[in-house]
Amino acid sequence: MAKIYIIEDDPKIRTELSLLLAKYGYECRASDSFEGVVDAVLDDEAQLLLLDINLPVLDGYHICREIRQRSDMPIIMVTSRDSDVDELMSMNLGADDFITKPYNTQILLARISSVLKRTYQGGGSKTISHGGVTLDLSRSVASHEGREVELSKNEVRILHLLMKHHSTILSRDAIMNDLWQSNEFVDDNTLTVNITRLRKRLETIGVHEYLITKRGQGYMV
Repeated sequence: MAKIYIIEDDPKIRTELSLLLAKYGYECRASDSFEGVVDAVLDDEAQLLLLDINLPVLDGYHICREIRQRSDMPIIMVTSRDSDVDELMSMNLGADDFITKPYNTQILLARISSVLKRTYQGGGSKTISHGGVTLDLSRSVASHEGREVELSKNEVRILHLLMKHHSTILSRDAIMNDLWQSNEFVDDNTLTVNITRLRKRLETIGVHEYLITKRGQGYMV
């Protein structure tokens, strides 16, 4: 079964959650220190993160943002704050699911199972090609002339969108709305960072000047 990392500041809840997940076969990791917790999570190489929003030192939003910039690890936000804004913020920052305390344990287990299957047990190969580049959506891999590079979730989504609409300029707002449904809570720099990283990854397989910036208009391939 998968390894799950728990970030929860309430010791009682953390222990109960760890025991519950262990009972159902999951390997659990948790930390009672929140200094350097992002590095601790990534170093542990867990398959899923259960992340509370209300935390000391750094809140769950900050941790989610930091992890998503460095990893595609699936994240389920767990919070006692029952607010549409909290859920929207979580999704915009790259969380894969959101559940509110007090939660039904069977629903939590079902959400965990669903996210893990969606992330690690994708269906058959689904590809799209344009201009000598092939994107394999089932493996999150871009290839060119026999060379491959693995892409992050957001990089796949951006490249897929641009390839579907190749030879057409897509505005920054159009891309952000497609990726995050709403750009109200998304820092404009988030898209720039993802575009820059995507370009660098494509360059590692010999693809240069593929993703074109149209100043003041948007991007195209």
